[in-house]
Amino acid sequence: MSKLEGKVAFITGAARGQGRSHAVRLAEDGADIVAVDVCADVETVPYPLGTADELAETAKLVEAAGRRCATATADIRSLEQLGAAVDLAKETFGQIDILVSNAGIWSGSSDSWSLDEETWQTMIDINLTGQWKTAKAVIPTMIEGGTGGAITITSSTIGLKATTGNVHYTSAKHGVIGLVRTLAHELAPHNIRVNAVCPTTVNSPMITNDALYSLFRPDLESPSLADAEPGLNDLNLLDVTMMEPAEVSAAISWLVSDDARYVTGIALPIDAGSTAK
Repeated sequence: MSKLEGKVAFITGAARGQGRSHAVRLAEDGADIVAVDVCADVETVPYPLGTADELAETAKLVEAAGRRCATATADIRSLEQLGAAVDLAKETFGQIDILVSNAGIWSGSSDSWSLDEETWQTMIDINLTGQWKTAKAVIPTMIEGGTGGAITITSSTIGLKATTGNVHYTSAKHGVIGLVRTLAHELAPHNIRVNAVCPTTVNSPMITNDALYSLFRPDLESPSLADAEPGLNDLNLLDVTMMEPAEVSAAISWLVSDDARYVTGIALPIDAGSTAK
């Protein structure tokens, strides 16, 4: 019997990147999946976000792993849209046992006082308030199930330490850690565990884009990944430029399984030694 057999996982940001990887890995471990994504771009984000076609591809990959997948388009800034996705999960599967609150954005900044208000607010609305709204929408159904469960929320190494620039991203990701620790206290009586994962740079569109390359090489007009690689590599103790999404998925698979039954309230670095540097 697979370790997540009979479980239903609600995963946001599932159209591609880490979210897709998490959906496929938990399906391989036996869970049915509710895959949620905004399937639209956000004005302050300097790279394209996931699409409806990519979300449909995630569903195909889950089904190829032998599990069922329901898909929903929802902006995590909207409780109404998240509520509709939760209703779909209940109608389709009757329960939610696992929440992987993965959806998030990145945008760059030079210094804190030069950042414009819209870029700051959009980041906080998605990367912090959106995580709270996702939890708010899903948790009542998990409690009603009466069988416990597990939640992981994606923070970052930047949620554990600060760097120059990225004040809005850093603030949101630090806030996620506080949200996780509070939820762990509140949900322990319901046997629902809550943890954060804190990855270093991951090979996904959030990292592999021109705006991020320019953050590492502002001296170049149009830097490439190759130009940014030395800076990316220097973030980590281990000799790695970026991890693959599957390496984060493996950690999440453990955290939401009974193998981690007594693990709650932690912020787990998956970071090639970045936070120790």
